[in-house]
Amino acid sequence: WYQRRVREAVVSTQSTGVDTPLAPFFSECVQDENDLDEMNIEILRNKLYKAYLEDFYTFCKNQGGTTADVMCPILAFEADRRAITITINSFRTDLLKDDIENLYPKCGKLFPEGLKFLKNAEDREEVRRICERFGAYKDLYNGVGDGPNDKTLEDKFFEEEVKMLGLSFEQQFHFGVFYAFVKLKEQENRNIVWIAECIAQKNKNKIDNYIPLF
Repeated sequence: WYQRRVREAVVSTQSTGVDTPLAPFFSECVQDENDLDEMNIEILRNKLYKAYLEDFYTFCKNQGGTTADVMCPILAFEADRRAITITINSFRTDLLKDDIENLYPKCGKLFPEGLKFLKNAEDREEVRRICERFGAYKDLYNGVGDGPNDKTLEDKFFEEEVKMLGLSFEQQFHFGVFYAFVKLKEQENRNIVWIAECIAQKNKNKIDNYIPLF
């Protein structure tokens, strides 16, 4: 049943995406739907997002001006966040080091040296040490832990993203504000879900642990 649904989804996407901007991504990333199991579906998802992110970064860079100045750092941060997250999620899997490296978007501040270190990381602590080598992420792990008042790494990523998105509104005459508006709305939705779940689970002492927008 699972394989049948996967093949149907791939065929449907391929047929409807022929004349859309998605077509080049799928033709490059989807080779044989018969090889798609649960693990490969996740790999495919990451490959598609990598291709999209790198293409979007190039597009924004080519726009030049304030749009490039605003959007390129935001997308570079997203690329590095995905590289770090992919590395952590790859622990205790059968993925080869080269396969992991092929999932990394190559438009972030960690490219190329940082990505080479990341692909060889063996645990979370090593990932932390790698991040601390780079100035942009030196303070990323500050406050991250398992204690009741500690934050998760995901929280720290969201906080940094919100800060960068907010700064985009201080510039004028660029297209980055539209992207920032949508992404901030996504974070607002996550905040609402968090508050609702805290209420439903009668865990109101954590209700203020959402990511403030401004």
